[in-house]
Amino acid sequence: MMFRTSAGAPAERRPVPVVAGVDVATAAVRVVCADARGRVLAEGGAELPRPVRGPGGRSEQDAGTWWPATASALRQATSALPGLGREVVAVAVSATSGTLVPADADGIPLGPALMYDDRRAADINALAQELGAGRWRSLGLTVGPTAALGRLVWCVRNHAGVRHVLHTPEVLGHCLTGGPVAADWSHTLKTGYDPGAGGWAFEVFDALDVPARLLPRVQPPGTQVGTVSPLAAAETGLPAGCRVRLGMTDGCAGQLATGAVEPGQFVGVLGTTYVLKGVARELVTDPAGALYSHRHPDGWWLPGGASNTGGEALTVPAPDDREPAGTPAGSGRLAELDAAADARGPASHVCYPLRREGERFPFVAGAARGFRTAQPVDEADRHRGVLEGVAFVERLALERVRALGADVAAPLYAAGGGSRSPLWNRVRATVLGLPLRVVERAETAFGAALLAACGTLHPDLAAAAREMTGRGHLIEPLEAERGALEDSYGCFREELAARGWLP
Repeated sequence: MMFRTSAGAPAERRPVPVVAGVDVATAAVRVVCADARGRVLAEGGAELPRPVRGPGGRSEQDAGTWWPATASALRQATSALPGLGREVVAVAVSATSGTLVPADADGIPLGPALMYDDRRAADINALAQELGAGRWRSLGLTVGPTAALGRLVWCVRNHAGVRHVLHTPEVLGHCLTGGPVAADWSHTLKTGYDPGAGGWAFEVFDALDVPARLLPRVQPPGTQVGTVSPLAAAETGLPAGCRVRLGMTDGCAGQLATGAVEPGQFVGVLGTTYVLKGVARELVTDPAGALYSHRHPDGWWLPGGASNTGGEALTVPAPDDREPAGTPAGSGRLAELDAAADARGPASHVCYPLRREGERFPFVAGAARGFRTAQPVDEADRHRGVLEGVAFVERLALERVRALGADVAAPLYAAGGGSRSPLWNRVRATVLGLPLRVVERAETAFGAALLAACGTLHPDLAAAAREMTGRGHLIEPLEAERGALEDSYGCFREELAARGWLP
């Protein structure tokens, strides 16, 4: 497209500046390119090999596939932009939390990546929990069997030539810039970095014989750590000199993408399971270990917890359910059931729709099992009971967060597949006594794009979120059903307490 200068000579119109967000998930890479208003102008994707799982809880992936897949996804996106990529001013990478790979002095992987769910270092993690008990307690953290800290120690002990142990974004940052880059304090949280003190848990690593020189330099998410090299530009379509900024873990980036980035803002993500994430001015610690906090890019905190209850309750029948004939799980009848449940009103019984063994949030109870206080009258009643039960878990989660000292402002942001159900959203809003703001997206790649926009398209994260995430739409509580659902919630709490599951 051409326009004329004041002198009358034709000149090329400069393309609108955009940022690129990269999401390196378990089995695929996804790229989103967005402008300052949040309009997605181009996308790209590429597959990754599925992790190989083996004895001893091993879970590995060929780290050598990350860059080719990322370069391909970026090339696909940049080639679809009006300026063929030259309008991209910054890029940020987000990935799975705790995936690590041993590397040599040049950042070249020395072996397969150890994935976020790898359990080979569970014994090391148990020892690390003891060695740093006071530090972890002050952070509200537990070094669990799959923590990345143990895998880092394992890499040091099992790779003689190791000079770095890198998280996924650092591997790709090296490829993008042509040199080593810092880690962000989100991806390093479960590797032993203390974002409160601003340093590594050296007393733990010293005791485990890990040299300090192997621990990466850490900076806040959104920090610029370099620029795209000419070689990477040729492979990706990004312009040489494009800024490279630090991302966050996939869960944190997904939260940012909803727009919940300022203190008091929380988002309930209703997918297969239910996840509550938000922003608090001060660190929130939970003695029960049901909730833990990442550090916000601006220094606040991101408390959150994940339930074992959620949307899978609609597709996986409970062991004691007598499902009516002709209604197999996943049959695509959810819209029909929603309509029937909407017509019948509040359920005749109380349901805790846990389909797994044990609960982890909003309470921790390994003995927890799903239950109903009575058999449903019909299919619609059964379905309505499940919708209400998940909403009860959500309310209990919000009450837990408030009891631990965090402020929760209205509205509650809502995301995830379950938030596509208007009935479920209304039930949730009524149970909570809060309006729900159903957001347009909660995608990791878009959250990474927001971090890329900080200091480039917008002065800070709050401004980027306000301009780029959209307002969504509000769902108000239904006062006509408030009393019945309040009574059912009281019964729900009594049933949990009677079983000894509530703290």
